[in-house]
Amino acid sequence: MWKTIPLLAAVLAVAACAWPQAATPAATQTSSLQRNAESLQAKLRRTPNDAAAWAQLGATHVELARVTFDPQHYTRAERALTESLRLKPESNGEAFIGRGALANAKHDFAAARDWGQRAVTALPDSAQAQGVLVDALTQLGDDAGASVALQRMLDLRPGVASFTRAAYHFELHGRLDEARGAMQRALESATSPDEAEFCRLHLDELEGRTGTLETYRALVAKAPSPEHLVKYGKALDKAGKPQEARAQYDLALQQLRALGGDDLTAALIAADHGDPAEALRFAEKEWAKRQSVFTADAMAWALHVNKRSAEALPYSDKAVALGWRDPEVLRHREAILGSLR
Repeated sequence: MWKTIPLLAAVLAVAACAWPQAATPAATQTSSLQRNAESLQAKLRRTPNDAAAWAQLGATHVELARVTFDPQHYTRAERALTESLRLKPESNGEAFIGRGALANAKHDFAAARDWGQRAVTALPDSAQAQGVLVDALTQLGDDAGASVALQRMLDLRPGVASFTRAAYHFELHGRLDEARGAMQRALESATSPDEAEFCRLHLDELEGRTGTLETYRALVAKAPSPEHLVKYGKALDKAGKPQEARAQYDLALQQLRALGGDDLTAALIAADHGDPAEALRFAEKEWAKRQSVFTADAMAWALHVNKRSAEALPYSDKAVALGWRDPEVLRHREAILGSLR
């Protein structure tokens, strides 16, 4: 039983924002989510005081925003969740989870943490509530708090959502064998071809196998997220197609500006493919909100490309302090150290 095995002491027992949720083909999932939204809207026309249905509608629009990258769904989610909380302001765990998921999606991690804590209080046996908290605390750099919430999530529901988060947690600590073990468990727990595809992709990455140009082209066709666009751009660069690569980076930046909130990814794109001064502005804005290993790396790299490597080094030290050995992070660190020799 998972409840008897401490997360950080087990190697293959647990052997994810990252990888918190599997990316599914936009057309397939959008259709299903849209039908769900329409069904809930029809229900609410009949019973407009149903707080639970408003919370479900809000959560559905958060998911629609994730798969369509249309910021209008954030507005619709906000309205639905606000109405749910107006009708039931206290002990409304489902609405708290929805508000937390929305805040995580918009990279307002401090708010997501607060909503996640309220959700856990209202629904202490909800793995979803713990997942909101894991994602927020990880991004805020609260490693100890994220570990506790992750263990609780694994205790409650050892499945794809919890195993992928465990894999991500282990990866951030440089514990790659355990990360691969957790992702393998996620793959074994997958209940759909889309979940399995997601797990295989990240398992390949953990094992040092990068996708082919066709792999990333297919990914972008299914789910054109900023993350996938950047990976596709890097594959195009590697294939000697810099103009096509730049188009992917530009599209990723356009999406980030439209969705709002993700200054971290924007900083890294701008540092490598845009304006160094803009990269530093993005990184500083994100650092003011959260001091995680992710933002530390972004600050280090932005300072370096602005020829301020001595200032970059302390941030680079923080980026690898937990044991994170991401190839890009190590590339940034080596360049910083090399410029100071």
